[in-house]
Amino acid sequence: MSSRPAYSRVLLKLSGEALMGDQGYGVDPAVVTRIAEDVAEIRAIGVQVAIVIGGGNIFRGMAGSARGMDRATADYMGMLATVMNGLALQDGLEHHGVPTRVLTAIEMRAVAEPFIRRRAIRHLEKGRVVVFAAGTGNPYFTTDTAAALRAMEVKADVIMKATKVDGIYTADPKKDPTATRYDRITYLQVLEQGLQVMDATAISLCMDNKMPIVVLDLNARGSMRRAIMGEPVGSLVTA
Repeated sequence: MSSRPAYSRVLLKLSGEALMGDQGYGVDPAVVTRIAEDVAEIRAIGVQVAIVIGGGNIFRGMAGSARGMDRATADYMGMLATVMNGLALQDGLEHHGVPTRVLTAIEMRAVAEPFIRRRAIRHLEKGRVVVFAAGTGNPYFTTDTAAALRAMEVKADVIMKATKVDGIYTADPKKDPTATRYDRITYLQVLEQGLQVMDATAISLCMDNKMPIVVLDLNARGSMRRAIMGEPVGSLVTA
C-alpha cells in the first residue's frame, strides 16, 4: 500500500444529525471534537479538506414545509441552521490547531466570509480547512446537492459522505437484518434502486462530472484516514 494519499483534496459531507450525537437536538461538543481530531489527522498528511454540513440537528426545511410552512422560507431557515453548525465546527477545529474558514452562500459578513470560488481554493491551497455553509444559497436544493456542487467548484478528488452506517446497503441495516453492503456501486444503480446515499440531484451531478463518492462510518475512528490512503473503506460510488 502506498504511503501517499490516494486523494489530495477531499470534500467531506456531514449531516447535521451527525453533530447531535446521542442528544435529541443541537450540537454535541464531544462529536465536534472527534470530527476535528479526524480532520486534523488527514490534514497532517497533506490532504486539503473542505466540508459541507447539513442543518437537520437544528432545523430541517423539508420538515417545516411538511407542517404547512412555505417551502422557500423553511429552506432558508435550514440554511441558517447550517451556518450555526459551521461555526461550531470551526470552533472545534481551531481548538485542535486547524486554521479554518467558514464560507457562506448567504452573505453575513459579521460571522463568515461570503462564498467566492477562487478565495475558497486559495484557502485550501494555504492548508486551511474550508467549511461551506448555507447550502447552495437557494431553496429547493439540499446540502447533498451543495456538497456535489462545491466539490466540482473547488476541483475536489472525491466526496466523502460520513454517515451513521459503514457504507451503502441494499436496505436500511438497522431495520432489515438481511441487508448486504455494497463495496462498489454505480451512480445509475443508486438512482435506479432509490438508495438513500444522496438525493437524486446530487447523484446526477456527480455522475455527469465523474465525481467519486465514498460513503463511510463517521463513528469509526481512523476510517477517514484509511479511505484517503486508498484502503477499501465503506462503499465507493463511481461510473
